[in-house]
Amino acid sequence: MNIILLGPPGAGKGTQAQMLVTERNMVQLSTGDMLRAARTSGTEMGKIVADVMDRGELVTDEIVIGLIREKLEAGSEGGFIFDGFPRTLAQADALGELLAEVGQSLDKVIELRVDDEVLVDRIVNRAREAVAAGGTARADDNAESLKVRLMEYYKKTSPLIGYYHAKGDLHAVDGLGTIDAVKAEIAALLDA
Repeated sequence: MNIILLGPPGAGKGTQAQMLVTERNMVQLSTGDMLRAARTSGTEMGKIVADVMDRGELVTDEIVIGLIREKLEAGSEGGFIFDGFPRTLAQADALGELLAEVGQSLDKVIELRVDDEVLVDRIVNRAREAVAAGGTARADDNAESLKVRLMEYYKKTSPLIGYYHAKGDLHAVDGLGTIDAVKAEIAALLDA
């Protein structure tokens, strides 16, 4: 089963993806992780990624699709979770074409829906709790940074919600529930 997890920063996509990896033997395809791994892999694609990154340029959609192709062709017993990709409509089209080329499909697009104000409070509290426990908060775990990240999400990524809704692939989950409640909603969708 291949799925996309959509939702704004702090909605819990990473937490839910890790549970799917552990419990359903899925592979999480995080573009950031893939780029870092490719850079040091020594493969042809890795050399291209390293060259682009060393020049301080942004990695193109074609390179990211190439990395995803490598992972899809290697296979996964439980399927794939697309994390951080697609972020744009062009990337969504490219992913659809790639999946068709390798004989796979996108089974579900799960949107973790959250209320922005509650989300900001959640992130600010997470930062406070980290500091209170003797740790350090993430540098971007503050109201101002989160509002900037939310605006970026809504500008670039939220059009995907309409795109996948029109295709009949979109399923909404209440991202403000407890971790276990969100996990149960996702499991019900995947098992349907």
